[in-house]
Amino acid sequence: MTTSDAGLLADRTPLPSDLDSRLRDHLTFLIEVDKLKTVLRQSPLAAADRRENDAEHSWHLALMVMTLAEYADEPIDVGHTIKLVVVHDLVEIYAGDTPLYDAEAGVSQQEREEAAAGRLFGLLPEDAGRAMRALFDEFEASETPEARFAKAMDRLQPLLLNWMAKGGTWRTPGVTANDVRARKAVIGEASAPLWDAARRLIDEGERRGWSVSAPPGT
Repeated sequence: MTTSDAGLLADRTPLPSDLDSRLRDHLTFLIEVDKLKTVLRQSPLAAADRRENDAEHSWHLALMVMTLAEYADEPIDVGHTIKLVVVHDLVEIYAGDTPLYDAEAGVSQQEREEAAAGRLFGLLPEDAGRAMRALFDEFEASETPEARFAKAMDRLQPLLLNWMAKGGTWRTPGVTANDVRARKAVIGEASAPLWDAARRLIDEGERRGWSVSAPPGT
């Protein structure tokens, strides 16, 4: 789901005209990102019979960083990593969610998200917008230990939900267990023990028939 064609939420109930202009920009941004709660992902919730939204996903990632930081292969700044996971999906307010196994949607993902980042972070005061955009860019570049761990959490979280759903998006037509392994391998770039655990879940899911095994020789 995307809200790219909608106006600013703050315009529906304008803020008082005598507010400090910098504070107004901050509040306008914070009101706008409430739209994240309306962006549905493909992953099913473990606790209810519905799909999760992006805000729920971001919260879960932040908690995972706090909980699993000890398994990072390199020391990480937990607070900074939490910033990365909280910010990285905000662009989906305008760009929409791109399912992991949707190759066609993935072609335009970077272009859509780059445009969305400029639009969304442009609502903030210039210095604050630059700082927020830097977090988004750091996550995407995956060149720091924090960004690599943040990306690992982003791949591990839906894996856990799919495990609880006895397959979930692993059952997407045309997707094999090997495809799941390939798309989740980024976990191993940040944490050997978490990647070992993830592979065990994928392997067991395949054994139980929750994902399709690739034909022999492929």
